[in-house]
This record gives sequence, structure tokens and C-alpha cells, in this order.
Amino acid sequence: MQLKSLILPLFLALPLTGCGLVYKVDIPQGNYLEEKQVAQLRQGMTKEQVRFLLGNPMSLDGFNHNRWVYIYYFKPGRGDTEQKRLVLDFINDGLATMSGDFELPDDFHQGL
Repeated sequence: MQLKSLILPLFLALPLTGCGLVYKVDIPQGNYLEEKQVAQLRQGMTKEQVRFLLGNPMSLDGFNHNRWVYIYYFKPGRGDTEQKRLVLDFINDGLATMSGDFELPDDFHQGL
């Protein structure tokens, strides 16, 4: 009798998993950056100014302390995975270069 009470719910739930009625959780990880935040970056900004604007970087290069990497990974319950990356390089505590999946702001080279 106990085996029948376990098997019946299993057989009733099995068709639901195949037809997509099961809820899947969205999984965001890392630093979510918006274009308007990245557009405010300027060459020559200090590390403190960048940290105030974007937050702490997701990854610091262990061999190069002047390189900050911001990574964002989003896996929705259904659909395509989204991944964005922003790499900032500093020289003498000032922002020197920017690369990654974001466009370089028009005013980036004008400095502060």
C-alpha cells in the first residue's frame, strides 16, 4: 500500500515536467552594469571613483592589480543565457583603458 501511494504522485507529476509547466528559477550572477553607468566612465578616474560608480569588481587579476574585470552572467529559467564583460586597466591609480562588451563612451578620452 505504501509503494502505491508513492508511485501515483510520481506518475501524475511526470507529464507536467515534459510540457513545460514546471517553474525554473532565473539565475543572475556577478555585476549587473547598465549602459548609463558605463557611459559615465572617463579616462583618468581614480579607482575610488570607479568603485563608487560601478561597485566592486567581480574579479581582480592576481598578477596585475591594475586590471579590474566586471562580469555579469544571467541564465533565465527559459531562453538564452546572457553574459557581459567589462575590463578596466589603470595606470598610476587612474583609469587608462576600457574593453569588453560595452561601447566606449564618446567622452571617455576627454578625461575629468
